[in-house]
Amino acid sequence: MVINSDKDIRGILDGIRGLTLPKREWTHEAHFAAALAILSNSKFEAFNDMPLIIRSYNEATGVRNTESEGYHHTITTASLLATQAILAERYSSLTAALKRVMASEYGSSDWVLDYWSKGVLFSIEARKSWVVPDIKSLPFPTKKA
Repeated sequence: MVINSDKDIRGILDGIRGLTLPKREWTHEAHFAAALAILSNSKFEAFNDMPLIIRSYNEATGVRNTESEGYHHTITTASLLATQAILAERYSSLTAALKRVMASEYGSSDWVLDYWSKGVLFSIEARKSWVVPDIKSLPFPTKKA
């Protein structure tokens, strides 16, 4: 799926919430689109709601949420925090913000490995709860707004 508009971005969130987004469309870019949509909508508490939404979507698409696969809390939280920092730059649209995210270091699906070692990031603890980076600090506030 090509994401070309704010409507497309909101549609990604609607699709994962409604369990209708085809699994093949749940890409790295779509994860950030959903993060932008949920963070920019005041009816959601992104850091509380996104984990539940992703877990439900995973189950609906045949992805088990276990100690070794499925939902990953540290990666989700870090991605929400990165997206929150991008949104703070005040873009004219969600589409412009998504382009900025994807052009940044976060556009690479392995960006988190610049901040966490594989051993720490892929630990059961990091999958279940927030674990601070062990390589270097994140370049944005880690406070959840």
